[in-house]
Amino acid sequence: MIACKSTSELALMREAGRITARALRAVGDAVAIGVTTAELDEVAVEVIRAAGARAAFKGYQGFPATICASLNSEVVHGIPGRRKLAEGDVVSVDVGAVIDGYFGDSARTFPVGRVSDEATRLLTATRESLEAGIACCWPGMRLGDIGAAVQAVAEGAGFSVVREYVGHGIGRAMHEEPQVPNYGTPGKGQVLLAGMVIAIEPMVNAGKADVRQLKDGWTVVTADGSLSAHFEHTVAITHDGPMVLTME
Repeated sequence: MIACKSTSELALMREAGRITARALRAVGDAVAIGVTTAELDEVAVEVIRAAGARAAFKGYQGFPATICASLNSEVVHGIPGRRKLAEGDVVSVDVGAVIDGYFGDSARTFPVGRVSDEATRLLTATRESLEAGIACCWPGMRLGDIGAAVQAVAEGAGFSVVREYVGHGIGRAMHEEPQVPNYGTPGKGQVLLAGMVIAIEPMVNAGKADVRQLKDGWTVVTADGSLSAHFEHTVAITHDGPMVLTME
């Protein structure tokens, strides 16, 4: 069942989104050569705690940290730890915050120092694919329009879209209906209704789309070892067009 949010609920989700955005920005500001992913996690902890919110991910189905920190060929769900960022790495950071019972969820991939031309193109294409998906968030359009827009930008740049992991509805739970694939056919799928809130999150690989999960039970990597990027926003569908909730 897809829950459409009221104006008051959207206001609460906007606050959760602002806190999430603040945490993600602070983590991005802390990205530097020699910093560990555990140190990045602590940055997010402090921002979320200071806002009077709680971390959405920590403890979720047993996840041990506040952020997901995925390096290079890691697609999503990387666990923060002692790994130090090195020149040329890319690190995907996914973070969520909960306040007054409502969730925000956002992600971005950051370059570490000077990165390769391929990495730069991958990050640009993934961010632009997210923007293309958001532009489709109008009442009366369909989930297939979002997925097709994301897919067209990513594949048009010569990259591939991960299919095993998708975006999702969000509200009083981090994962609600509907699922939001990053591929699709225009005019197909669930009709978008005013009040729906979805997390659109392209996961784009420099190589093939295939992925596999590591033995830690969380970290997902590209099957061919290629770089991956991940960008995400929580977006409300309104009669005035898409409202990005995860912005400061």
